Amino acid sequence: MATPQESVAPRKVRQGVVVSSDRDKTITVRLDSAAPHPMYKKTVRRSSKLHAHDENNDANAGDVVRVIECRPLSKQKRWRLAEIVERAK
Repeated sequence: MATPQESVAPRKVRQGVVVSSDRDKTITVRLDSAAPHPMYKKTVRRSSKLHAHDENNDANAGDVVRVIECRPLSKQKRWRLAEIVERAK
């Protein structure tokens, strides 16, 4: 039988742009993706937003950040800030 450590999946990591940092210890991150349309093959751009925990309020709007999956911290927060890849200019 597998031990608990062997059956745990690696945590998801995503990179996106901070669109809001107004709330205390919370940032809103926009994830952009582009994929060809299944029939017409034109590139279709999609985006989704998620809320991430920012313990020290480091990130600001426009920053490119990397977030990592974690346990539920609130009703909407399921991610936490891993690192700030690039600061906004």
